[in-house]
Amino acid sequence: MSTSYVATAGEDAQAKKRGKKGAPSADSERSRGENALGRKLVAPAIVVMLIVTAFPMLRALYLSVFNYSLTAPEDREFVGLQNYVTALTDPLFWRDTGVTVLYMLVTVAIELVIGFVFAMVMHRVVFARGVIRTSILIPYGIITVVSGFAWQFAFSYQNGFVNGWLPFLEADFNWFGDSTPAIIAIMVSEIWKTTPFMSLLLLAGLAQVSEDMIEAAKVDGATWWQRLWKVILPNMRAAIMVAVLFRALDAYRIFDNIAVMTAGAVGTESISFLTYRQTIEQFQLGIGSALSVLLFLSVILIAFLIVKLFKVDLAQARQES
Repeated sequence: MSTSYVATAGEDAQAKKRGKKGAPSADSERSRGENALGRKLVAPAIVVMLIVTAFPMLRALYLSVFNYSLTAPEDREFVGLQNYVTALTDPLFWRDTGVTVLYMLVTVAIELVIGFVFAMVMHRVVFARGVIRTSILIPYGIITVVSGFAWQFAFSYQNGFVNGWLPFLEADFNWFGDSTPAIIAIMVSEIWKTTPFMSLLLLAGLAQVSEDMIEAAKVDGATWWQRLWKVILPNMRAAIMVAVLFRALDAYRIFDNIAVMTAGAVGTESISFLTYRQTIEQFQLGIGSALSVLLFLSVILIAFLIVKLFKVDLAQARQES
């Protein structure tokens, strides 16, 4: 591909960033005004969210420093950080953390690729656009528990259809009899359910890519792959980051499909399901609250790492678009 277009685009972007020295900062004043308006608009939602979420979070943090079981509520004992030490030194916690990270990495990576293909189809298709977009988004509209039961039936070795579709498998192959095939089955159900959400976010990013830039790259002799890597994807970085961020945080908290398909058996348990089992099934509010706090902190860490990885200034991307 000729480098003239890429070089010109880079110079234009740098010129926008530098601006003219001594010129009135109209863009800065407009940006400050938009930021102030944005803060006013989101303030009511933030207040409501704090009211709804602050008490449960603070309550969980409070209970996490006690040895507290609902089977003996009168024997509650302050233990400080002992619940956290117990969780962090338990091999089960780290095993479930590894399984949870595996769920997140594999499903988000596959969903990103398939979701981008779906987004390209929805963006470029002309004939029956509404029908195609609706059909792609159908899985996302199904309740997760319902889709979990459907996929549990599909992978059943007794009356499911998956074994019949895969000729290299035996007819009575039990997907839920071992850890690896059970995890694969859960991943398939998760990917099928949430890929449309990824494609929606990426479709919004594709809509922000200037057709003039793509046409200029064509004039310079760029192939389709070169236009994809040099023009489309760089200009979609903000949208890709948002899509990966949302799906990664959601995938890390996976619960419904595991609860329905395996109930955490054969090594498929996630951190969320471990927290549920300690708190709801075994009535251990102390250790369960500590696990929920650790889950919350790990979600914050993942969000921080994803934002740092993409190095996207959302405010700048919004102004340039």
